[in-house]
Amino acid sequence: QSGRQKLQGLLQAGDPHGEVRLAWHAKETTRQICQTTHPGDADAFARQLAQDLQDESCPPEVNRLGRTLATWRPQIVAWHHSQVSNASTEAVNNLIKRIKRIAFGFRNFRNYRTRALLYAGKPNPNLLPTHTPPKTRKASKGCNE
Repeated sequence: QSGRQKLQGLLQAGDPHGEVRLAWHAKETTRQICQTTHPGDADAFARQLAQDLQDESCPPEVNRLGRTLATWRPQIVAWHHSQVSNASTEAVNNLIKRIKRIAFGFRNFRNYRTRALLYAGKPNPNLLPTHTPPKTRKASKGCNE
């Protein structure tokens, strides 16, 4: 049995009013905006979908998705123009926030910076003037050799 068939069976069993099914379809339709290649088509698609999802017959969660699409439509269309996102910046911000949570607060900015660079992996030793990286040893061939 395919994943889609299992999902449909579960929805039939546990979604008597079809609200979850409608929300799932709204999500899947929203994902199709990214597959649109022309910015004008993406704009028209996002505008119409946002309007449709805000219909009063839809559940509140679907209405919220429609409002979100309407609010972010200019940014969605801008992405279709440039094909550039800020994902890498968000990834770095997420990494720094995780380090801050793990550290329970640093008293010294240099230590915080060092931890962020080390946590990110492969830090540039020139950016860590107070710390010298350990010299790497050649891997041994084992105890018996």
